[in-house]
Amino acid sequence: MKLFTLKYRLFAAVMVFICLMSVQSIAQDQTKKREVVQFSGVILDQDSTRGLPFVNIFVPKTGRGTTSDPYGYFSMPTLAGDTVVFSFVGFERQSVVIPADEGDSYSLVLSLKSDTTQLAQVDITPFPTEEAFKQAVLALNITEDNMMTRDNLNPQLLIRMMEELPMTGGESQRYFTNQQMMYYNDRFGPRPLQLLNPFAWSQFIQSIKRGDFKKK
Repeated sequence: MKLFTLKYRLFAAVMVFICLMSVQSIAQDQTKKREVVQFSGVILDQDSTRGLPFVNIFVPKTGRGTTSDPYGYFSMPTLAGDTVVFSFVGFERQSVVIPADEGDSYSLVLSLKSDTTQLAQVDITPFPTEEAFKQAVLALNITEDNMMTRDNLNPQLLIRMMEELPMTGGESQRYFTNQQMMYYNDRFGPRPLQLLNPFAWSQFIQSIKRGDFKKK
């Protein structure tokens, strides 16, 4: 009886020790996951070196997020092990996992790929089958009065029709992005150095010839 009690106590001690080690390991893992990492970087277009503005950057698990500035730069606090998602209209969604061995900061230069979606071809005809369509075409009585005239194939008319076609979704998105970049560059971008401006030098030489700097 005493031997059984000793074995039971020894088994209970071993189980308690294992439980304590498991709790300590879990606590250490949670501590590592809770380390704050300052995540920053620049988002670029795959086809160029220009930054993409207003890209959505968020962590789905916690709901935290931010957007890139007009030059594609971003910075946000994250936790080690978080999955950060980058999404932008016209580009493929990408995700990045914050590593736990990079210290308290992590930087990244990310190039987003254009999202090109090709839809399957759809043929719309008023005939149920291809054979019925052939029979209808063969039964047509085409005369010179109802044929397409040459005026409808005028090259100038076709060029004007092409110029008046609306932009596609991708073209509209790129036009809007370029307009935003031009606006922010004109408003917040660097100003040209007038010392290297040839037009400014021309005006300066002409003012000297006119005697604008002579004392009156």
